[in-house]
Amino acid sequence: MTTQPSPSDPAAVALELERIRRTIEVGHARIDGSLALLVQRHDQTDEALKEHTRRLDDHDARLDVLERGETERQKRNDTRVDALERARWPLPSMAALVALCGLLLSVWQFATRS
Repeated sequence: MTTQPSPSDPAAVALELERIRRTIEVGHARIDGSLALLVQRHDQTDEALKEHTRRLDDHDARLDVLERGETERQKRNDTRVDALERARWPLPSMAALVALCGLLLSVWQFATRS
C-alpha cells in the first residue's frame, strides 16, 4: 500500500500546487488558441463584409447610371430612335394623300357613269 503524504508536508503541497499551475496553464493555452481562432475568423468576416459592401456600392452606382439612361448604348439607341421617328413622318401624310386620290378617283368614276 502506498502511504498518502500528509497535507501539511511542504513537498506534497508544492507538488499539488505545481499540478494545479500546469492545469491552469494548459487551460489558458487552450483558451488563447480559441480566442486567436475567433479573432482570425472575425478578421476574415470583416474583410468579406468590406468586399461585399464595395461590390454592392459598385452595383448600386451602375444601376443608377442605367436608371438615368446615361450609358453609351442607351444614348445610341435614343439617337437611333429619334432618327427613325424623323424619317417616318411622311408615311402618314403619304397614306392620307393616297386615300384622297382614291376618293377623288371614285367620285370621278361615279360622276362619269351617270
